[in-house]
Amino acid sequence: MAEIMGVGCTHYPPLITPDEDRGFPVNVTLSRDERLPEELKDPVNWPAAMRAEYGDDQGLASAAVHRGRLVEGFRRVRQEILDFNPDFVVIFGDDQYENFREDIIPPFCVLAYEGFRCVPFTRQDGTARRNVWGEPGDKAFAYRGHPEAARFLAGGLLDSGVDMAYAYRPLHEPGLAHAFINTLLYLDYDRQGFDFPVIPFAVNCYGRAVISNRGGILPYKVNGQTLEPDPPGPSPKRCMEVGAAVARVLGESPWRVALVASSSWSHAFLTAKNNYLWPDVPADRDLYEELKRGNYEAWRVRTTAQMEASGQHELLNWACMLGAMSELGARPVGVEFVETRVFTSNKVFATFKA
Repeated sequence: MAEIMGVGCTHYPPLITPDEDRGFPVNVTLSRDERLPEELKDPVNWPAAMRAEYGDDQGLASAAVHRGRLVEGFRRVRQEILDFNPDFVVIFGDDQYENFREDIIPPFCVLAYEGFRCVPFTRQDGTARRNVWGEPGDKAFAYRGHPEAARFLAGGLLDSGVDMAYAYRPLHEPGLAHAFINTLLYLDYDRQGFDFPVIPFAVNCYGRAVISNRGGILPYKVNGQTLEPDPPGPSPKRCMEVGAAVARVLGESPWRVALVASSSWSHAFLTAKNNYLWPDVPADRDLYEELKRGNYEAWRVRTTAQMEASGQHELLNWACMLGAMSELGARPVGVEFVETRVFTSNKVFATFKA
């Protein structure tokens, strides 16, 4: 009989780069987002907490504190995974115009690959990206897949009435989309090894913005015109139903499984009501309190419109995992909220055991 644990974490991209590079999305918004009102380009007009966090060094000092909390969060959930010693790890992650593009946008997709070779420090134009580990730009990371378990999962979901897509090889992204590779890099932040087989479970979190933004912070333009919005992604309720089905299918397997939801919470560049400059902290705090109480129903009844209004698109990854935890009767045993207004998004770390 299977044993299943749950983990929630983030795949925040700037954690890869040195803080002194100041590659924070807020600086992209300030310099390039035409939607930003002129008065908000001056920090004096920001909320007090955001001004304090940004300081007089564009957030450099605060970034070190933020990084420290994230690294400790990853060390803690990593140890929980090591202690559990799973046969494989399923990662619920979003694909932002990486592997899936105009030719197909599946709501969900199980990636049943033999393995994954990723070069995360090389940009699409071939240039190297600086990283906090000082590793060469062409450094490759290899991870094992678990095709047997992935086929079992996809087949079980299809048999149970979930119209699940699956893939045996990449489409556009030769390695892994950033939600998956960043998660694996951060779970091995101290470079001690993380050798568990991986099953990426792609979720269309970005919905209306997945192609119209082409994976970017800013709306994508063609001949000066922004693209029409795309259809929505799956609802939080549907993600929880799928997650519950994942728990039932894997519960009939012989394996020990860690289900990892990887995403930050409200994203500033998705939050229109805050002029795309800071995340929806109150909305995140509300969901966080429900999470701590184990009130998964509060997540189930949240609508797509509510998620989008608060920039919480990526929380569909968490909804999948929480659907599984609800099915298993698992409650959070370690939960931490990392609040910010400058660094794109609030982050939460959590572990769950039945």
